[in-house]
Amino acid sequence: MTDKYINRIIHGDCEDILKGFPENSIDLIFTSPPYADQRKNTYGGIKPDLYVEWFLPKSEQFLRVLKPTGTFVLNIKERVVNGERHTYVLDLIKALKNQGWFWTEEYIWHKKNSFPGKWPNRFRDSWERLLQFNKSKKFNFFQDEVMVPVGDWAKTRLSNLSKIDQSRDESRVNSGFGKNVSNWIGREKVYPTNVVHFATECSNRNHSAVFPEKLPKWFIKLFTQQGGIVLDPFIGSGTTAVAAIKLGREFIGIEKDKGFIDISRKRIDNLQIGIPSIADGENIYNENEMGG
Repeated sequence: MTDKYINRIIHGDCEDILKGFPENSIDLIFTSPPYADQRKNTYGGIKPDLYVEWFLPKSEQFLRVLKPTGTFVLNIKERVVNGERHTYVLDLIKALKNQGWFWTEEYIWHKKNSFPGKWPNRFRDSWERLLQFNKSKKFNFFQDEVMVPVGDWAKTRLSNLSKIDQSRDESRVNSGFGKNVSNWIGREKVYPTNVVHFATECSNRNHSAVFPEKLPKWFIKLFTQQGGIVLDPFIGSGTTAVAAIKLGREFIGIEKDKGFIDISRKRIDNLQIGIPSIADGENIYNENEMGG
């Protein structure tokens, strides 16, 4: 990876820009693309029925530039069309598998402060998907970095162990999963579940889809180490870049909207942690300058 890409916000369409990137060069791709029918001024408001067709050329480049040990995390959620959930996310998952991606896991982001409201046939949305894709079953996975306190429940649960609790108890449905409750004795921390609980950003930073800084931080810690390269091909207001910088990782951001780039660079400049300044725009490249 050449220096001209590192710690830069690049102006352009990721599908074109990434063609100038070397293969197998990115440790983590973490992004939230425009959902169907959103960001019409920038991406044209992709229709749900055309979403997979629009996304696959971009994910083809993601697959090419991601390292064999890297991970691609996609934050996305189905929208309601004519009173029912559209299947474009499910269709996209199948299409990505056909493209060569290995669909490893699905995480759920529980939005702890989702706005209240009333709808005629459903309740308020309080979660979104975070889909994990890899090139193979073997990838970097630093699960000790995201361990959580064991919780007060353990005090009573572990004080009265049954005979079954003291040996591995296999799943009754032959799923291959089992547990040994006695292994938790003396532990202060345990591995988390695949549901993460973070509040949404209170300020939208003039962007329609700002996720909290804690969200990319959690996945950056899980899938990368110090100095790893984190790419957000739809970087918007720069939250992924801010998270990467604070964790000692390198970042690369791509964004079509110049207004969002201005917001991103101001946030990054405010960190003042010694990365190349982009206050005067010298590190923003358009498609022609990047050779894309």
